[in-house]
Amino acid sequence: MTHRKTNERGTIVTTVDQDTAAPGIGQYAEVNGLRLYYETSGSGRPLILLHGGLGAGEMFGPVRTALAQSHQVIAVDLQGHGRTADIDRPIDPWFMADDIAALIDHLGLDRPDLVGYSLGGGVALRAAVRYPEKIGRVVAASAFIRRTAVYPEMLEQQAQVGAAVAEYMKDTPMYELYQRIAPRPEDFPRLLDKIGAAMAKDFDLSEEIRGLRVPTLIVAADADMAPPSHFVEVFGLLDGGQRDGGWMGEGRPKGGHALAILPGLTHYTIFSSPLFAATVLAFLDEQP
Repeated sequence: MTHRKTNERGTIVTTVDQDTAAPGIGQYAEVNGLRLYYETSGSGRPLILLHGGLGAGEMFGPVRTALAQSHQVIAVDLQGHGRTADIDRPIDPWFMADDIAALIDHLGLDRPDLVGYSLGGGVALRAAVRYPEKIGRVVAASAFIRRTAVYPEMLEQQAQVGAAVAEYMKDTPMYELYQRIAPRPEDFPRLLDKIGAAMAKDFDLSEEIRGLRVPTLIVAADADMAPPSHFVEVFGLLDGGQRDGGWMGEGRPKGGHALAILPGLTHYTIFSSPLFAATVLAFLDEQP
């Protein structure tokens, strides 16, 4: 059962009985014209968790639970996803990065960490580029810094995404999730159109990543949507893989960056893997 009330900041607070829904306290924040939904669970150093395209914060399942054992996890539903209704603007990771920066200000957080997967990983990287003073550490999982890094056959599939395929997606977990929690379930075709347009847009973040000042962990599955070599390339832009690390780690990247290629996983399983949770925690809790 769900219960709603308004707190002293004027934010709608949705509390959820633990036996019937995902853990955490659901809230809405008014940022950049959005009613941005997020759920908070756990305690400790704040961690903002960002889902992939056509997903929602709850898609992380047991990974979110594991992270909340030692961190305050703020799982966000990005524009047009989950319980956050769409608005009249494109689906664009740069806009979403602005939303996360505004949420950090709204909540009064002191340099929270960002953990993002796929679309959410791209949002986390862009937030780190544009708002380095607001962020502690970043984990970007299965996030590409160049559109052409994606395998050609996957780009062909992405080119088919749009409202016309909504009928064929009715048996997918993405459709089921959207129908179950979206404020306007009938907007699913519209979301597909916007996601399709976003994926068709060319981009290359190489220069932005080269100057990244926020300690960042690049994570990928060993059978991801782009080859492992792409993520090694990204690590190289962060001064990684240029020399021996040294007995005392003196040869590691000077910005505190790291790389993890997780075995036996794919783009579609990494976000729910215990190995992903353990890798994230090891990086976030590392002592400088």
